[in-house]
Order: sequence, then structure tokens, then C-alpha cells
Amino acid sequence: MALSLATHPLHKPDLSSISVTDLFTIGIGPSSSHTVGPMRAAARFADELKARSLEFDRLAAELFGSLALTGKGHNTDTAVMLGLAGWLPDTVDPEQVTTIVERICAEKTLTVNGREIAFDEAADLVFRKKDLLPRHPNGMQFTAYAGNQIALKRTFYSIGGGAIIGEEDESKIAPHAARTVLRLPFDSAKTLLEIGERERLSFADIMQVNEAAWRTPQETNGFLDRVRGAMMGSIERGCCRDGVLPGGLQVRRRAPALSRQLGEKASRGDVLETLDWVSLYALAVNEENAAGGRIVTAPTNGAAGVIPAVLKYFEEFRPEATPEKSREFLLTAAAIGILYKKRASISAAEMGCQGEVGVACSMAAGALAAVLGGSNRQIANAAEIGMEHHLGLTCDPIGGLVQIPCIERNTMGAVKAITAARLALRGDGEHIVSLDAVIETMRQTGHDMAAKYKETSLGGLAVNVVEC
Repeated sequence: MALSLATHPLHKPDLSSISVTDLFTIGIGPSSSHTVGPMRAAARFADELKARSLEFDRLAAELFGSLALTGKGHNTDTAVMLGLAGWLPDTVDPEQVTTIVERICAEKTLTVNGREIAFDEAADLVFRKKDLLPRHPNGMQFTAYAGNQIALKRTFYSIGGGAIIGEEDESKIAPHAARTVLRLPFDSAKTLLEIGERERLSFADIMQVNEAAWRTPQETNGFLDRVRGAMMGSIERGCCRDGVLPGGLQVRRRAPALSRQLGEKASRGDVLETLDWVSLYALAVNEENAAGGRIVTAPTNGAAGVIPAVLKYFEEFRPEATPEKSREFLLTAAAIGILYKKRASISAAEMGCQGEVGVACSMAAGALAAVLGGSNRQIANAAEIGMEHHLGLTCDPIGGLVQIPCIERNTMGAVKAITAARLALRGDGEHIVSLDAVIETMRQTGHDMAAKYKETSLGGLAVNVVEC
């Protein structure tokens, strides 16, 4: 089942233009690769059926590799049904998902492009756990039938962070933007640093210049503000919703109790209590994610708590905080995330959890260093430190659920990001291990990692801890 990324068809230099909107998307939990991506792929398939005015009377969906192995725990089946019915991650109401899916299963019909189509989940949504499609571990196929004839068949891959590609798409990471010409293109940290020095621009400034290829600065700022608002909203909801997370592990939400404790008790001089708040922020987001709530993919759902937690820490505990600084934080994080998307992957099915929590930590560390006044070299140093101490982190969710150990890993990633930023700011930006070197090391580590440690729930804690 394991793939070698050295010969992987998707692992090649990619000149696609990536926007901040590709790094941060507002959606629902629990997984970007296994929920958000499949929902988008199913909706794209339904859109093509409509655009081509094809006649069909039955639909079938097949999930392969990692999507099949952990799809139940990641609600991939739910995502596929929602997508075929026309819903998207940013438009569906998380509170209505259960009702929508229960109706589809009970009536054994899907409303596709306004038409009622027979759909029996047990027969028409197949988990092919022993099969793997050639281009990526997260593969899926959709087929529309007219009687016994195939009206349309399409293959898609969910490549991380909710991004999808079709079998016919040439670009790995941003096929929709491959032809966009950027004023200051970069595909390495070395190039990014050189541009900054030559143009006398920060990472965030470089991003803002490039975003102008798609929209005005005011529109980009509006997007960043919406992302920030969604992040803060997920923290607020996570802090007040008690209960048990779905899925059968009986994991109780901890954020509300921790929030009450921190609100009721004085610190008594405990200087480390700030870290309790950071942990609270990350817990709140990832418990919302595990419950299928509204969160921001940053850059994935499994790591969705790291960047919001560090941003919230900055806004609550640092005097430098302003709305402009929060935008700078997100743009800097996006610049770093682009490097990982271009030079490696943010898919846990390819990289393990180092590609999710590790990348989020790296992004958050660099972003925090930036808004605390760091130079471009200090920002790159912070991002490098953030990843260096996540190298080799496996993805081994118990029961295929984004709960144990995923939720706590986000708290650790957030705390590590803050430590990495503070370490980098104490230095002069010079470092022996470059950001490019650590990204390449992550890629090689992911290549060498056994498939059972890459979002398959076939190894690690997933098999050594008895499910409750």
C-alpha cells in the first residue's frame, strides 16, 4: 500500500500560483483531506453532470486507500453525500448535517441538481480498503449510470488542506491558479528571503503584492478578516459547548471546564498560566472540529487549532496587537505554508502528522515572529525551528477519529510555535539548518515513513490503545 514519493506522479516541481485563499478556507470538521476535499470533489462531479446535461438514474461513489481506511471516522461518507446533493463546506450548516444525511439514508434518494436519484448508501458508497489509486493515497471515483451504461465516471484526489485535483488536472496543488502570473513568485525560502532583501519587503508584504493578481488589497484584507473572525468564533464556541464528542470513543470536551477554571481562579503568580490559555484556545478549536463544527482549515482540519491559538495568544497577551498585525500574521503564515505545499505536502496521508500539526506549527511560529518585530531571517528561523521538532510525527488517530491524539497535538503545536518564535527572536536570524532544508527533510521522512503511520489507523496509538 505504501507509495514512494520519489517516483510519485504528483511529486514534481510545481509552478502553480498559490493564494492565501488556498491556505485558509472556512469549512467544517473533522478533516480537510477526508471531509472537506471529498465534499468538494462530489460537488464538482455533480456540477459536471449538470453542465453536460447528462441523463442518469443512479450514482455510485468509491473511496480508496486512506479515504477508505479512516473514512468512517472522518465522516467521508457524509461528505460525499452532502457534496453530491450540492452542499459545500462553507455553505452547509453544521447543525443541519445530521438531519440532511439521515433523510438521504432513510429515503434512499439523493437530490442531485434538482432531480431525485436513487441512492442506497450501503450499495452505492463503497470503501475499498485494500485498494489504492496510483496518484495519491486519498483517491475516490464517482460514476453516474443511465440504466446499465456509464454516463460519466471521474477520479479525484484529496491532496491536503481540502484541495482536490481531478485525474485530468496537471497541477498538483492549485490547478485553478496555474496560469496566474505573480509579480513576486517564489518557490523556496531562499527565493523568498532574496526577494525580501531586494525589494525591502516583509514576507507579508510579498504576499500582499502577489495577492493583487487575484483581487484588490481591500478584498484581500476583507478575506483575512473573515478568516480571523471564523477562527475566533470557533474558539468561542468550543469554550462553551460541553458534552461528548461523536464517534464512540466517549471523549469529553475539556475546553469548557478549562475555560471556567481559568476564568475563576487567579494565577497566583504562575507565569506559565499563559500557556494554559494557549492550550485552551487550541482545545476549543479542535473539539469543534472533531464535532463537525465550523472551523478554518489552517492549513488542514487536523491541525486547525494551532494557528488560531497562537493568533489569539498574540491578540490577548501582546501589546503590539492590532487588526493590521493580525492580517500580517495570517499573510506570513500563508507564505510559509505555500513553501510546504510546493516543496512537500500538507497531507497526513503522504507525510504523517508532521505534514499537518508540524506545518501548522511552522507557519504559526514564523507568523508570530513577524508580528513581534522579527526580521525575515528570524521569521524563517522560527518556521524552521517549528518544523524541526515535529519531524517524524506520525498520524495514528484512534478509531480513525480526529480526537486522540489529534486534539492534544494541536495544543503542543501551538506551545512549540510560541517557543520557536521566542527562540528565533533571541537570535540574529542566522541558523545552520535552513527552512528549505527542513522542508526537504520532512518530505524525505514522509517518503520513508511506513504507510501504517500515515492516516490509515493501522499503526501507532491506533492499534496499541484499546478503543473505549
